[in-house]
Amino acid sequence: MLTEKGEFYGAISTNQHTNFAMQGAYAFTDKLAGAGTFSSLHRRKGNNTEDIDFGEASLGHFTRLPDRRVLEVYVGAGGGHTSRIERNDEQLTTRTLDGTLTKYFAQVNYARKKQKTLHLFSHDFLLTYGAALRLSYMELSNFHINGQLAPGESNVFFEPITFTRTKLVGPVQLQLISGQIIGFKKNEYLKAANSVFQLGLVINLGEGKEGF
Repeated sequence: MLTEKGEFYGAISTNQHTNFAMQGAYAFTDKLAGAGTFSSLHRRKGNNTEDIDFGEASLGHFTRLPDRRVLEVYVGAGGGHTSRIERNDEQLTTRTLDGTLTKYFAQVNYARKKQKTLHLFSHDFLLTYGAALRLSYMELSNFHINGQLAPGESNVFFEPITFTRTKLVGPVQLQLISGQIIGFKKNEYLKAANSVFQLGLVINLGEGKEGF
């Protein structure tokens, strides 16, 4: 969450499925900001291997509200590649799938900054907490099954997410993100994950001295 010109936000996070993500945002003016994200998922699930690399960029408008609150609205697009290898119990490949992902999205973020503290081990940790609502349209194209071109798919996703950050030392914060991903189409391949859960570190530079 950005609050003034020159402020920078950077984050690196992971989850229980070895999903790795990097995020960054910069305030060009006291109202206009840009943001970017890159995420990578490379995992073995049972006999199958899944690989997804995806990046996105967006522009947004942020507004400081009374009582140390902030509201952001972003629009953006992204793209990447996905592949999956399915194997039988003898570890022989039975099917391969790969394709190109394209996404267009709009997102609204709301947060209240440093209004509460967490008292732990005789120390007070400042908290920032809020929510993000994202509506996305995604396409799976250039889709191949066992090397043969197959029909692509599209879907619309709604992602309600909550987040909490606590200050550790200096500009470094610990961030917890949790939420759901809801798909509006019952596709065979391009469908929503069950949930979102990420734990990571955040660096917030250029924030005002009053600790907005």
